[in-house]
Formats: sequence, structure tokens, C-alpha cells
Amino acid sequence: MTAQPIAEPVAATVASLMPRAKAELAELVAFRSVADPAQFPRSECEAAAAWVADALRAEDFTDVAVFDTPDGSQSVYGHLPGPAGAPTVLLYAHYDVQPPLEVAAWDSPPFELTERDGRWYGRGAADCKGGFIMHLLALRALKANGGVPVGVKVIVEGSEEQGTGGLERYAEAHPELLAADAIVIGDTGNFRVGLPTVTASLRGMTMLRVQVDTLAGNLHSGQFGGAAPDALAALIRVLDSLRAEDGSTTVDGLAADAEWQGLQYPEEDFRRDARVLDGVGLIGSGTVADRLWARPAVTVIGIDCPPVVGATPSVQATARAQISLRVPPGQDAAEATKLLTAHLQARTPWGARVTVEQIGQGQPFQADVSSPAYTSMARALATAYPGEEMQAAGMGGSIPLCNTLGALYPSAEILLIGLSEPEAQIHAVNESVSPRELERMSVAEALFLSNYAASKRG
Repeated sequence: MTAQPIAEPVAATVASLMPRAKAELAELVAFRSVADPAQFPRSECEAAAAWVADALRAEDFTDVAVFDTPDGSQSVYGHLPGPAGAPTVLLYAHYDVQPPLEVAAWDSPPFELTERDGRWYGRGAADCKGGFIMHLLALRALKANGGVPVGVKVIVEGSEEQGTGGLERYAEAHPELLAADAIVIGDTGNFRVGLPTVTASLRGMTMLRVQVDTLAGNLHSGQFGGAAPDALAALIRVLDSLRAEDGSTTVDGLAADAEWQGLQYPEEDFRRDARVLDGVGLIGSGTVADRLWARPAVTVIGIDCPPVVGATPSVQATARAQISLRVPPGQDAAEATKLLTAHLQARTPWGARVTVEQIGQGQPFQADVSSPAYTSMARALATAYPGEEMQAAGMGGSIPLCNTLGALYPSAEILLIGLSEPEAQIHAVNESVSPRELERMSVAEALFLSNYAASKRG
């Protein structure tokens, strides 16, 4: 496989731009852009959106717009026209981030980009503010070496982490906006540092809140405990019913026995990546890849109940939990939602009243890695990572927009790359990005755009 003619100058340009990339990422990370006004002011997201829009204008994008989506968030759009007859490529990222969780557990402030041990730490550094910087680096490298050979659209979402679907609904109402020949979703990552990887599949998701009510109000456990139905105990029983003895997800009627065909994930590597404590076993059955990429997985992500500090001897009248169910390709997220809802209702004990509320949903996604765009990406990644060939892996997370774009533009090829390799610890404390990965993936994206333009000319 021969190197692309512009590979060396592109790589040199990206390397020279890395100090600027670090400074820009630091500015972007500083915005506390959690798309939940109950946690951080909406102004933080608005400021991040304005920063992204200004960055696009500085790169000569036209039609730059910050627009409101139906879920109340803002997305940023820009268009960079290409040469006559050139294909159009849509580049996606999102500027909203997960909450920082326990701020005191971070080794450096979560919204202050900090270099340590060869990595840059900060919330959103990899997921996905770094993805936007990757797009900028790739485009700048091409502009410095003959120009961008394709038309480029950029869309940067403002509520991806919330799963509330604002951009999906906006795109459906404005189908011409994001139309493209190929789409690069910069929100996944390599299987590990130094191993170039495209994401071939994504699990979908459904998010539910379940509330159990048993009493008109809390009661003294000494006077009423033993006969009065405890809502918290009922909720615990319901949640426990979602797992088999080995920890496998067990939702009544939902298949959980599919097998992953492709790149495998050695158990010892997973234990290290997930930081599983010594002596603690993994949950579920099948290979690790089966469990992560081919089967449904339920997680209780929050419970409303009395904290230990300040707890009183009371029988609880009400308890509530939030449940995430990851849905693999081959299953329908809407049907999984119905099955999970029915399971929760059927498994609630003692005749307790149960209320289930859906708060988010996204369909799974499966890519065709044999398509022409993937061939162009394989060449680009092999050049950016000398001695390595492109690998295809699954991803347990969800990007609901992929299915929306696939339905709107069925002829467009969708590629998923990014910076969220295991060491990045996205969604956890001490999230970070490898600057070396940012550099190499930026080179790869630039070469992909060049390769893709050439393949369309041919």
C-alpha cells in the first residue's frame, strides 16, 4: 500500500499546529457545557456554541449558523464549498459534555486542560471537543497543502450526551441541511492507543425512569416495619430482576445470546482498561466482545433514596431509579423499550404502584466497512499509523444521530472514528486525550478527504 503523495507535508503541517490545537482545546474545555440547566447554566453551552461558530468563520466557512433544536439545545453548522464537481463530506462532533461527577476525585480541575504524563486532561478533551479540534487540524493541513479537495459541511451538536434527540428532529425537519456523499462521525475512537480503528457498529439505547410508590408518606420503621410495604425494598427487587445470577441482562422477551464476529477483546485487556479490582469477576457470559457489542446491557445509573448520612429509621413511601438499556444491532430500540417497561411493571412486588417514564431512545447502527469510503479511510489510517492496518470494532455506546442520517441520506457512507480510546476514560473522572492520537487521527482524516476526492474523480 503506497503512501499518498501529500502524506508527508500534511503530517508536518499537523505537527506544527499541535501547540495551537492545545491552546484551542483548552479554551473549549473551559466551557462547562453540560446540556442540563439543572446542573450548569445554559449560558455555558451557548458560549461553547459561539466559540465553535467563530472557529468555523475563521476557517472561511460560509453559512455559519447557531440554531436552536427542539430539545432546547443549540447546534452549530458551517459549509466550506469545494471544487466544482467534488463530493461533499459532513464532519460531525459535539461540544456538550458529561457532568464532571466527583470534582474532588479529579487530579486536576475538570474544566481546565492540564498536561500530565503525556496526556491532556479535562472533561470533553476526548469526548468530543477534541473531535472538533481534530476536524479543524485536518482541514488546516489540507488548506496549507493545496487546498481542501472536497466540499465540507460541519455540524457540532449541543445535546448528544443527554440523548434528547434535538439535532435528530431538526435534521428530519430540514433534510437538505446535512446532505452529503460521506459522513465522518468524530465521536468514537481507536480500540487502543496506536491501533487505528473504525467503529463498525453501535449499540442503541433506551433510558427510563421508574418510580415505585407504596405509602402516603414515610413511616417509623419500629412502629410499622415488617408489615408496611417499603418502596425502596420493592424497587431493589425490581432492579435485581434485570440481571441473572452471573450478571447477564435479563429483560423478559429480549434476546441476549448474539455473538460478535470480528476483532476480539481479551479479558485481561478489558480488566485493565475497565480498572476492575483484583478478585472481582466480570459479569455476563460469552466473550467480552459479545457482551459489549452484540448483546443488550442494562445499567442502573441513578437512584433517588435517602443518603446514609442523615438517614432516619423510616419505611420509605417512594423510591425512583433511572435505567439505561443498551440495544445491539439487530434489535429495535422501540421494541426493547416496550419489553423493558413491561418487565418493570410485571416484576414490581406487593401490588406497589409503578410508573415508568421514557426519557431517551436511540436506535443501534451497523456500518458497511467494504464501501469505497472505508477503503479510502483504510489507506489513510495505514499511512498515519505506519505498520498498522485499519481494524473494525464495535462500540457499546450510542450515537442516535447515525440512524437519522442513514435514513435521511441512504446513499451516504457513514464512518465513525475519534479519540476515545480506553485510556481516555470518557464519562469518568480524569478524562483525557492523547495528543499523539489527536495528531495521527487528524493526519488520517486529512488523507481520507484527499483519498475520497480522488476516488470520486476516478
